[in-house]
Amino acid sequence: MAIFTGAGVAIITPFKENYEVNFEKLEELIDDQIAQGTDSIVIVGTTGEASTLSHEEHLECIRVAVNKTNKRVPVIAGTGSNCTETAIYLSKEAQAHGADAVLVVTPYYNKATQNGLIQHYSKIAGAIDLPIVMYNVPGRTGCNINPETAATLAKTVDNIVAVKEASGNIANVLKMMQLAEGHLDLYSGNDDQIVPIMSAGGKGVISVLSNIAPKQVHDMAAKYLEGNVQESLELQLKALPLISELFCEVNPIPVKMAMNLMGWGTGSVRAPLTELEQAHVERLSKAMKEYGIKLV
Repeated sequence: MAIFTGAGVAIITPFKENYEVNFEKLEELIDDQIAQGTDSIVIVGTTGEASTLSHEEHLECIRVAVNKTNKRVPVIAGTGSNCTETAIYLSKEAQAHGADAVLVVTPYYNKATQNGLIQHYSKIAGAIDLPIVMYNVPGRTGCNINPETAATLAKTVDNIVAVKEASGNIANVLKMMQLAEGHLDLYSGNDDQIVPIMSAGGKGVISVLSNIAPKQVHDMAAKYLEGNVQESLELQLKALPLISELFCEVNPIPVKMAMNLMGWGTGSVRAPLTELEQAHVERLSKAMKEYGIKLV
């Protein structure tokens, strides 16, 4: 059984003016997401700026998300690291804090071999009882999960159950699903490929766009799952210009600006990320308005 079907939000981590985590605002965002139909909260991933959170902040975000969600939807906690032991530590803590699953990105910078990936994920899986979603985003990590590797892990490790695919390589995704033979659930990690990934057997999306358009992304996935493929595709195509602007600079710079343009007051990004350039702010604002999002 899938951890969730539909739209999971890769939720931002809001900061105060002094760059401390704004946990009260995080609770507000979680309530709003669930009220608008989001099917899962994915906390402290890339969009949540996990790379610049301390371990204490990271784990407190997980605790707050679990408590605030209160089983209304699953909570998937980002626990990846380029150090296997650190990923094990974070995954154990996420389980202790009550997360429903963990999202584990491939090791970045040190770029494990395919055999190294098998060992990395197997060791993490052996240390916890939670289901694991592997996260394949080679554009950020410099490390790709080959289809054969993903299939091997899915078939041989019981709690490796899904993959968030953000490689953009549909041919490799199809090969992975063929080789996995039904042992691996698939989620789109790219908002501009929700419908294409679902056509390859995907269960839904882990979405950046959901931060500012949760109902629309939920509806896009739900309509596909209901068999209304044409309506789902129309929603996908309508969202493309906005999605393009949400990635005009590195994520989550644009989406955090978008949240602030909507009046959420979620703060800036932590260094080394910087504020969205003014020309991009203007383009993003225009795309949001054209999509039907109200700005303050």
